[in-house]
Amino acid sequence: MDISVELTFSPLQDDFEQHIINFIKKLRECGLTVLENPLSTQVFGSYDEVMNVLNTEIKIAFELMDRGLLFMKIVKSDRSDYEPHF
Repeated sequence: MDISVELTFSPLQDDFEQHIINFIKKLRECGLTVLENPLSTQVFGSYDEVMNVLNTEIKIAFELMDRGLLFMKIVKSDRSDYEPHF
């Protein structure tokens, strides 16, 4: 089963930018399809692969900061090829 996950990662501390950069770089290295925009990062792939990567990387990211917030949306399908039709 393929999924699409949208992540918005918000460290709640002054040095937030490097935490976000490090998190995105780790996702890029995972071998899954990763798309970024200024507001969120999307990860696409099989459920088990995506969730295993996210489980590991979210835990590491949270351990490296004092406070943080992560919004996650999961869609049951691979939407990586979506293009607006308007």
